[in-house]
Amino acid sequence: MMMQPFRVLDRRAWYQLAIGGLVFLAWLVLVVWGASPFAEYLSHEPIGESGLVASYVLVFMAGWVLMTVVMMLPSSLPLIDLFLRMIARRKDHSKLVSLLILGYLSMWTVFGLLAYIGDSVVHGVVERNFAVSANAIAAVLLLVAGSYQFLPLKHICLDKCRTPYTFLVENWTGKRAAVDAFRLGVRHGLFCVGCCWTLMLLMFALGGANLGWMMALGALMAVERVSPWGRWLTAPLGVALMAWAVLLWIGIG
Repeated sequence: MMMQPFRVLDRRAWYQLAIGGLVFLAWLVLVVWGASPFAEYLSHEPIGESGLVASYVLVFMAGWVLMTVVMMLPSSLPLIDLFLRMIARRKDHSKLVSLLILGYLSMWTVFGLLAYIGDSVVHGVVERNFAVSANAIAAVLLLVAGSYQFLPLKHICLDKCRTPYTFLVENWTGKRAAVDAFRLGVRHGLFCVGCCWTLMLLMFALGGANLGWMMALGALMAVERVSPWGRWLTAPLGVALMAWAVLLWIGIG
């Protein structure tokens, strides 16, 4: 019995190492992909050229999932770690953790698909009916992202992400373990999307999987969601995004 805490600790360490390895592998694939002749498929630029071609959609979604893994999954580690500690004595703990992560990533995958379609529609309508530059579209997106930082919905979602223990207690019953684990990931993913959807849309304004911007935005979103002083970042970030929008609109940014 005295060895049990050490076994649980060892198991948690292996899970953290595995998730870290997954994130590292996703980064590696993105770096290699970005340096290859197929780098354009990581961006949304082919949308404007060829519309919603199935092959473009599938390849873009593969890149989007990789971006989600490297930008969003690390800041969900506190919840994953708590969940593992809660179910550590179950024989199916590996399956349940996998279902939690799968549910989480599924929400970001759905959002990425909707964002891709929305971007295609917006660019199509604008290019056919208005003489508007790409900078103007990016400026509007930045203004939306900056304004969202001050809305109550943003702070409600952030509160859910900042309190993983309370979130687990409220959403995990374990009566139907597999279903509940996947549903827990889905709900966590929904609140995470609610926190960060406008900031993730900036990847469209920035042209796709720019590794530098991915690191910067991923770090900002992680601080907002999990750091004790992340609540002090939300408003300044909103102001900075709106200022950037104004500069871009007048042609300085």
